[in-house]
Amino acid sequence: MSRKFKWEDRYRLGFDQMDKIHSEFVEVVDSLIQSDDPEDIKKCLVLIERHAIDHFETENQWMIESNFPAAQCHIEEHSNVLKSIREVLECFDAQLAKDLGMALMDWFPGHADYLDSALATWMVKRRFSGAPLIFRRNPISSDERDNPMHSRGVDELPQSSTV
Repeated sequence: MSRKFKWEDRYRLGFDQMDKIHSEFVEVVDSLIQSDDPEDIKKCLVLIERHAIDHFETENQWMIESNFPAAQCHIEEHSNVLKSIREVLECFDAQLAKDLGMALMDWFPGHADYLDSALATWMVKRRFSGAPLIFRRNPISSDERDNPMHSRGVDELPQSSTV
């Protein structure tokens, strides 16, 4: 069974427009990863390409318009990812497409943590004169989730809030 790529609080960067785009990215990549039918896989890959074009153009525009210092490196990475997506589409093979989906799932957290978090901070500082505030839930471990008898102190209980 394929790994599941789902949106997690750890991906939040505190710039709502970017967080929304990233949530959509996770959704379209997961649809590819979970698909088994070659026709569906190709449709998912086309959706990923469309999303990547819009996603990367939006972020690239933010960088250019705001004179983001690390824009060139970031834009080049976007270009390389889009090139990879297009290469897989051109010589379509279902397994290769699924492998690309897994590679995108593995790539995204590092890209978001380093390049996109810097851009998010830059954008928030320019718009609001301050750093982004990010509220994350305190997730429980899989051991705690799977074992209802596992005890936690009151201070350790996960918070259930929507942010």
